[in-house]
Amino acid sequence: MAGKRGVVLAVVALAIYIIGGIGTFAGLGLIGFMKGRDLWGWGDGRSIGYLFLCVGLCLSIMGVLLMRIVRNRVRM
Repeated sequence: MAGKRGVVLAVVALAIYIIGGIGTFAGLGLIGFMKGRDLWGWGDGRSIGYLFLCVGLCLSIMGVLLMRIVRNRVRM
């Protein structure tokens, strides 16, 4: 049972890391290309880009930390 839990946690950590990377690069794209334009009624594209950038970086860091925890704590 511990082996399955370790694999599930590893997949979750990798998914969080990938989603964070996508969010980071999407934020950079919005900052670069959406200056002064409305983004689906959510607000200025640049502001949403900064939000995506910060949240994406936080998710990437969280994914890396979770991968380190899974690697060091969960024995398969």
